[in-house]
Amino acid sequence: MARKIAIGLQDFADVIQKGYFYIDKTPFIKEWWESGDSVTLITRPRRFGKTLNMSMLEHFFSIKYAEEEKIFENLSIWNDTKYRELKGTYPVISLSFAGVKEKDYKTARKKICQILTKLYAENSFLLDSGLLYETDIKYFKRVSEDMDDSDASLALYQLSNFLYRYYNKKVIILLDEYDTPMQEAYIDGFWEELVGFTRNLYNLSFKTNPWLERAVMTGITRVSKESVFSDLNNLKVVTTTSDEYMDSFGFTEKEVFDALEECGLASKKEEVKKWYDGFIFGTHEDIYNPWSILNFLDTGKYKTYWANTSSNSLVGKLLQEGNCRIKEKFETLLHGEKIRSPLDEQIVYNQLDGSEKAVWSLLLASGYLKVLYHESYLDIPEGAQPQYELSFTNLEVKLMFQNIIRDWFTEAETEYNDFIKALLSGDKKAMNAYMNRVALNTFSYFDTGKKPSGEEPERFYHGFVLGLIVELQNRHIIKSNRESGFGRYDVILEPKYPDKDDAIILEFKVHDPSEESTLMDTVLEAHRQIEEKNYAAELTVRGIPENRIRTYGFAFQGKNVLIG
Repeated sequence: MARKIAIGLQDFADVIQKGYFYIDKTPFIKEWWESGDSVTLITRPRRFGKTLNMSMLEHFFSIKYAEEEKIFENLSIWNDTKYRELKGTYPVISLSFAGVKEKDYKTARKKICQILTKLYAENSFLLDSGLLYETDIKYFKRVSEDMDDSDASLALYQLSNFLYRYYNKKVIILLDEYDTPMQEAYIDGFWEELVGFTRNLYNLSFKTNPWLERAVMTGITRVSKESVFSDLNNLKVVTTTSDEYMDSFGFTEKEVFDALEECGLASKKEEVKKWYDGFIFGTHEDIYNPWSILNFLDTGKYKTYWANTSSNSLVGKLLQEGNCRIKEKFETLLHGEKIRSPLDEQIVYNQLDGSEKAVWSLLLASGYLKVLYHESYLDIPEGAQPQYELSFTNLEVKLMFQNIIRDWFTEAETEYNDFIKALLSGDKKAMNAYMNRVALNTFSYFDTGKKPSGEEPERFYHGFVLGLIVELQNRHIIKSNRESGFGRYDVILEPKYPDKDDAIILEFKVHDPSEESTLMDTVLEAHRQIEEKNYAAELTVRGIPENRIRTYGFAFQGKNVLIG
């Protein structure tokens, strides 16, 4: 009988005690402990089991759960006598910054202080232990959401000291989603303030803490050591390209296929692989996102589950404000093709505004891209940077980005189907009305980067229109920037059912006042190019008669559009 799927449950004890579907990841406990690393930072994309694994570590090591042995009895870690004896023998400080998504520094700082204050409330028994000095008690009582920076930065350090005195054992600190506040701070413009605050907290907690046994931090990104961990020289960093803990986060293909068998979905293996496979951790390929797999096991339906778990606000900011090269490469990815770029796994947020390398590195760390191939330093000239060949991770990610781009134009959503209908029926008046309305409301907003795509505006308009017509894929084969006749057309819509739909050729031209007097002249120039370069050749070869091929010139001048 298949186990019940629990969606979004992140407490390890609840999952095990209630018999919910669970894939045994307890070997992570042994691998981490035997590594001997003092402070470990593990980066993985969101919804890859980081929080559940941190909960597992807490329930295994914490003295608080010492009597809670049965939950591990049927898991692999319990087969090792050494680890049975290690169970429940350490004081553990566990906290998460996953919920710190505030829009300004003051409230973000307050939220972190509330989390620290909650830890002290949970350990208030220390006040009655008789082990704290008067100054310790005064400090304990000063810990609050309004405490000053000095007290806040000492909070984990001091609590480690107090727990060490009580249990006579050094502490384990587990910090989940350490970088969530930093991403929000970058988006909303208070990065420097927040980094100054958290740097002191991390250095005191993890570098100069004599009562620390071990620590684990998790997050999505490896934030630059210079910006956040400047004094933390005992930090072991494990990224998606590291070989450590390769199968501890995410599901392997065998685990996924076994789960499909258990749930009576064995016939869906190949389609599930197409949708959700593609993540690579270290040298381990064919890793699947647990969130998507669990939702698929629960519903049996193919959807972009992973995409719908976050606002993707940072990704949206980077793409909207990126320079023309970033937008061009992103369009290449949307076409299902590969791009090449150097990478740097250390994310430097203040470089994201102008660095292609930083943008693609962040998208890789976030799980949206995968590395197909990369050059070795031995194969390139001295001083050069290795190039990485990148693509979208899988079909779910590609569809996610198509949806994100569609959502950017929600102001025109109510009229969207009218534009599609107008295009299919050849209603140029309705097409012009729609395009001018959307251009007026959105073009300046979506082209606000320091190096706007206006440097090559035809690419921007091309991508914009391509996003509008993507919904026609069920009726047309949409082709972009391919050779036909004597040149490269902009967009061709080849009907899948030629007896029902016309073929359509779209050519985009930006008004050149030195060559054309009016926008209509620009439209006519677009049509001249279509005819002169015989873009219809590809369609006529496929047997589509000339009278079933419609051509449109799109002329742009800033926010003014004319379609003819």
